[in-house]
Amino acid sequence: MTFVRTARPDELPALVEYPGDAERNAATRAYLAQLLESACTRPEWCLVAEGEDGQLAGSVVLWTMPGHEVPLALVLFEAPADSPETGAALLAAAAAKAGELGATELEHVVDSPAQAPQFQREPERRGELLRQAGFRPVRDGRRFSRQASASTLASLPADDPRLTFRTLAELGPEPFLALLEELLVDTADARLSADVRQHGPRRAAELLFEETAELKHEPDWWEIGYDADGTAAAISLPAQNPSVSVIGFVGVAPAHRGKGYATSVVVRGTRVLTANGATEIRGDCDAANTAMAKAFVRAGYENFADRLEFSRPL
Repeated sequence: MTFVRTARPDELPALVEYPGDAERNAATRAYLAQLLESACTRPEWCLVAEGEDGQLAGSVVLWTMPGHEVPLALVLFEAPADSPETGAALLAAAAAKAGELGATELEHVVDSPAQAPQFQREPERRGELLRQAGFRPVRDGRRFSRQASASTLASLPADDPRLTFRTLAELGPEPFLALLEELLVDTADARLSADVRQHGPRRAAELLFEETAELKHEPDWWEIGYDADGTAAAISLPAQNPSVSVIGFVGVAPAHRGKGYATSVVVRGTRVLTANGATEIRGDCDAANTAMAKAFVRAGYENFADRLEFSRPL
């Protein structure tokens, strides 16, 4: 029988230790220590599964943005392959705990191939456990990354001469919301499309703006690129999450697609983040958004992983 409980202080930040897998064990310790330090989680949000022999058999940790009191997602989900009941018990306990803390939805992402910091091996098995626990796939994503340094600035293409960039500090939020509303009406991103269906384009734009604004950024980092005809053509929202610098969101207005502006704004965001000390920059897009994927590649990014995103209402 599996017993799920809060991890004891002496079990943090290691959680489950895997014999012969030193890289994975070290990555878990470092990642959870970082999450605890940044207040993305807290000790009482770290759950472990204990077997009848008293040994730890699995784990799951609730996660949120720094400073928030309500969990948004779960990380470090581990359960033995030969014990689906352990995985089910951990997911049920995490959902119950999150609900008690006020969450109305809980998310989890599965990256492949397996890599630090979570080393999510056997993604198909994980996906099946999540589905059986009431999670549903909401986005099939692609992850991109490139290294950044002082030499990156010199190697980046020049800014697109067709675009004139103006910042959030200069414009205020309304032009950004208006452009987001316009481009979300016709987006290839499954999650954003779902938000539009649920909330309408204006509220979906507000939610995207608010969620991205939770990430660390400066008002002069966020920009709109205006076409020569004076219309808003593209948007760039670079930022820093608790772990790494990110191309938080980029998009091109429907009337200006097919002109290569997606690459232009990825380059622009890369330039901004690198100038502000980024050493690695990451970005995601929906697998169906082939234009965005090509823009990342043209801006020097590598598709280093695929990411299947899950969500469960509570």
